[in-house]
Amino acid sequence: MAGRRKTRRAAEEREDLSQPSRWRLQHGGFSEPVRGADPGTGGPVQHRRAVDTLGTMLANGTITPPMHDAGQAFHALFRAAALDPLRPAPLVRLPAGTGETPTERALGARRKVLAALDGLGGLDSAAGSCAWHVVGCECSIREWAARQGWGGRPVGHAQAQGILVAALGVLAAHFRLRAPSGAAQDRQA
Repeated sequence: MAGRRKTRRAAEEREDLSQPSRWRLQHGGFSEPVRGADPGTGGPVQHRRAVDTLGTMLANGTITPPMHDAGQAFHALFRAAALDPLRPAPLVRLPAGTGETPTERALGARRKVLAALDGLGGLDSAAGSCAWHVVGCECSIREWAARQGWGGRPVGHAQAQGILVAALGVLAAHFRLRAPSGAAQDRQA
């Protein structure tokens, strides 16, 4: 029996290291490998780029460029506001009782994020929750739909994608990134 465990473990350890791991693949796709030179050694290497959700939706034509730009703006504000759940460990440990205070930049970004979330109906709304988790925290649509959902109930993947598209449309209007529609151009001419 001990021999079987060793062979099974050895087979798992011989995973192809030139490919992304199974864990990484479940969190989004990758582009085709691009050959290049290693900056340190100059030797040939293959780089794989992680594909982001908004970039994939833009490439598929699911969202418009203003919606993509609005998502990028929301994500940049989210990062500047220091609202993402992962934070680096401090290099210098501070004594207890001296908590970090947010900077003026972070406070301004937090106000803008909250204003955008108010435009989406608040954090408790489906669009607000989706924008927070998918665009802000970079969670996948599928993961948000299955784990977070809305109102404590899981949401189907197609419905979750529709919620994200609607949220990006509202964010584009909030950030005033909408291109004039064809009808508005016709009236101006």
